[in-house]
Amino acid sequence: QVQLVESGGGLLQPGGSARLSCVASGSIFNIQNMKWYRQSLGGEREWVATIFKDGETNYADSLKGRFTVDRDSAKSTMYLDMTALKPEDTAVYYCVAHINPPPTPNKFDYWGQGTQVTVST
Repeated sequence: QVQLVESGGGLLQPGGSARLSCVASGSIFNIQNMKWYRQSLGGEREWVATIFKDGETNYADSLKGRFTVDRDSAKSTMYLDMTALKPEDTAVYYCVAHINPPPTPNKFDYWGQGTQVTVST
């Protein structure tokens, strides 16, 4: 009922920039907020940023100033602009939509499949 598709990852140069996109479709009328998470190989899942329905944004302290979350509501798309990339930014990046009321009872959070970002020379 809800589909999230991330794109924009790939092999990136240290110090470079990239934009990730997350396109939402389906029963997305009541999205309250959307988030980016990332998970490196062998690492724990890490919250990156949130953008709320009213446009307010929050970021992980370690990423403030380098990453920016934005959205285009007309395109049902959320973005993550990443700058000054570092090898430690290498991870699978996931988008998450929090929907309330949910389209399926008790299922409030919907995840995309993720997009791999690799920062390396």
